[in-house]
Amino acid sequence: MALKERRISRRFLMRLPLTVRWTDEDVVGEAATESREVSSRGLYFHLPKGLRSGSPVEIVMTLPHELTQAGPVRVRCLGRVLRTSPEGAGDVGVAAAIERYEFLRQGEPVV
Repeated sequence: MALKERRISRRFLMRLPLTVRWTDEDVVGEAATESREVSSRGLYFHLPKGLRSGSPVEIVMTLPHELTQAGPVRVRCLGRVLRTSPEGAGDVGVAAAIERYEFLRQGEPVV
């Protein structure tokens, strides 16, 4: 019996540089990492620690010229952790849904 694909949007295996920020029990964390999979609705990446499902995350990624045809473009995504799974070497795989995003102007600081 074949399993039916439940994903609504197509996923791309893509390694993009990410900065991920999260709040977990009043502690704010930040890590530099890279995406493993990207879709219009979410991302999959690794972090050095697990986060609870439903935790808010802020992800800043840089889309390369090859994708934008207009030079590198930074995008800030706000979303929530859908699930986590332990990976090798103590890393944790994180699937996060994107709830909204905004393009950042060149030189605009991330606050």
